[in-house]
Amino acid sequence: MAEFVLVPAQRLQGDVLQALLEEYASRDGTDYGERECTLEEKVAQLLRQLHTDELQILYDVDSEQWDLLPRAQAEQLLNN
Repeated sequence: MAEFVLVPAQRLQGDVLQALLEEYASRDGTDYGERECTLEEKVAQLLRQLHTDELQILYDVDSEQWDLLPRAQAEQLLNN
């Protein structure tokens, strides 16, 4: 079973957080609605969601990968 660790966004250096958000925003299949957004707009939306705790950063210790997840989904994975 996977082991997840919550990574508080404020614990990451600014350039690391920026790179993480840019990589996530540029993933195939990431949907931002009907209107096409620039990378900067997508990153700003993600950053806002992190600051309001709508999204959380989880790190999977086993696979050594991270993901952004809605808070409820992240909490469910952390509590398993």
